[in-house]
Amino acid sequence: MADNDMSVILASSGYDQTVKFWEALSGVCSRTIQHQDGQVNRMVITPDKKYLACAGARTVRLYDIKSNNPNPTVTFEGHTNNVTALAVQAESKWMVTASEDGTVKVWDMRAATVQRNYRHKTPVNDVVIHPNQGEVISCDQEGNVRIWDLGENICTHHLIPEEDVPVRSVSVASNGTMLVAGNNNGNCYVWKMLNSRDITSLHPITRFRSHSKYITKVLLSPDVKHLATCSADHTSRIWSTENDFKMETVLRGHQRWVWDCAFTADSAYLVTACSDHYVRLWELSSGQIARQYRGHHKGVISVALNDI
Repeated sequence: MADNDMSVILASSGYDQTVKFWEALSGVCSRTIQHQDGQVNRMVITPDKKYLACAGARTVRLYDIKSNNPNPTVTFEGHTNNVTALAVQAESKWMVTASEDGTVKVWDMRAATVQRNYRHKTPVNDVVIHPNQGEVISCDQEGNVRIWDLGENICTHHLIPEEDVPVRSVSVASNGTMLVAGNNNGNCYVWKMLNSRDITSLHPITRFRSHSKYITKVLLSPDVKHLATCSADHTSRIWSTENDFKMETVLRGHQRWVWDCAFTADSAYLVTACSDHYVRLWELSSGQIARQYRGHHKGVISVALNDI
């Protein structure tokens, strides 16, 4: 993690309907925002580090990170149910959201308008942007994983890892070489991704049991050497992508469900959000807690980190 604490943006939110910003090194809460939409299901720091995007009930709200304005600067309205996930394009020009209303929407960040609307017809649990910035990958409650081509405006791939088993989370490698999906049976599915002539092809690599209960989040590290999984079994686990997804570390110390996680830019630390009210920073080489962030009065369900 960066030495200059000011360059590190760490935020969390939970069932207490607050968004908290933390001084990453000291563990001090520097700012608290009351979120008008109830809990924040997922958060993203825009790549330009100007805004925190918060997915709530039906809306996404953008908060100015540098100012002390407690009100959102922009609100994106259009979903008719919980917004479950979001991702922001590399130049912060557009954003993609997933919702329990069964849709994936692509938004113009400046105009706050919907540019694309893709239908799953069942609650959508997660969405990510391929590093080529031309495809988005989403997963849903009926067990589907879909890849959408934004240029062609069509679904190019439809995967069903396990029939009728909800896929909770997806992650795509920062270099575009791998796709991971985690489901409610605790299974992870991994595909090799190849991109030639702007056509993505998928080849199954492996599937493995990562947890005995629900997976809540899968996340590939920035260096693509590790996979983090979070679960209802009160653990987060780290797996080696270079060693047949052998388990490297079990992060023990969470008292309840682990909902979300974020890697530091150097892939050496992981931040987790847990129902036991704590946000924790873990040193992955030792599997030990490096810091605990205490201040939420209810379960923490989302975290966002940018320490580049």
